[in-house]
Amino acid sequence: MDGARTRGQTAALDAIAAMIRGQTAPHAILLVGPDGVGKTTLALDLAAGLLCEADPQRRPCRSCRACRMVEHDGHPDLHRLGPAGPGRQVVIGGPEARYRGVRDVIAELALMPVEGRARVAIVEGAERMNEDAQSALLKTLEEPPTGVVIVLCADQETRLLPTVRSRCARIRLGLVGSRDIEAIVADHDLADPPLAARLGRLAAGRPGLALAYARAPEAVLIRAELSRVLLDLTGTGSAARLAAVRSAIPRAIALAAALTGGDDGQPGARPTRRRGRAVPAGAAPAAGNDPEDGATDDPDDGRGRLVPASERRRAAEIVVALWADVARDLALVGAGGGRSVRDPVLLEELTAAAAAVDPEAVARFLDRAARGAELLASNVSPELLLDSLALAWPRRRAAA
Repeated sequence: MDGARTRGQTAALDAIAAMIRGQTAPHAILLVGPDGVGKTTLALDLAAGLLCEADPQRRPCRSCRACRMVEHDGHPDLHRLGPAGPGRQVVIGGPEARYRGVRDVIAELALMPVEGRARVAIVEGAERMNEDAQSALLKTLEEPPTGVVIVLCADQETRLLPTVRSRCARIRLGLVGSRDIEAIVADHDLADPPLAARLGRLAAGRPGLALAYARAPEAVLIRAELSRVLLDLTGTGSAARLAAVRSAIPRAIALAAALTGGDDGQPGARPTRRRGRAVPAGAAPAAGNDPEDGATDDPDDGRGRLVPASERRRAAEIVVALWADVARDLALVGAGGGRSVRDPVLLEELTAAAAAVDPEAVARFLDRAARGAELLASNVSPELLLDSLALAWPRRRAAA
């Protein structure tokens, strides 16, 4: 697909190109891969190809009216949905719901197309559909309206119901090479070559994350700051560790805000569109539609501001992911692989810490951090999880 914006996913691109050029796209497609590897971009490439007005062999052309509308998220036959609200879930939705959900998309797909060609629905973060939303989508997945293609983008397909997965054609996306990520950043003209190379390593195979860092230079600085805090903890005692981890939460919240441009970045939070007019989502939610009813707030964010439970959980996810990166780099430096660390700017600090900690303790911590990331997807307390990781973090021999 010459007009595709996705890079570094050859097999997935070939599969999508065959669907577009053969005009035989399955009615339901599941794009699976880690966060930030290009699932949404590929879904939009597919939508542009199916809605494009050019010859099938040239789709998406990126120059026709339909392609331009897809690129600017304004095509009336493209329907997008994503996580919304405090719980960052894809909800069931409906006329009385506070957040746009599955029922809203189903209602839109039941209407006649505006442009007279295909209709495409894209569900981002599909693994965050709650069980009610997945159940509501089943019938449409099994018997969609004529000319409808539904694309589910999921980081973890195991969180989808087996009945949902079985109704979709599956396409997997993997991590992208650092050279490809550098080229993607360069294509967007967001960074000079040295910074693009650094972001290619920081992103760890996820071009979406590299682009987010390129658009928010302050996020790179906050990431380095948090990494140094975690490295310094190898030389402190338990009480200092617990205090430092709690104080890192506000900086992680700031990092999340920088990477998303200060908003939630969730298409599901937009007003429900009904045939060309926006319907504000101001009504009280129906039962089961508010993803995190009764969530409590933590008053201690370092600035006296109430912190929603969803922000605390998101901050914990960032800290755990960053902690795993730091542990990985410690293990690499300890094994003589310093050239492969995520952020070369931290190489001196990593070298000093790696010389003073037990490599086996680092390996055990990596396993524990991976388990912690899984637990955060459930209802585990983010604060308690971070406390447990702080106490399990390897100590420098002099401080043990």
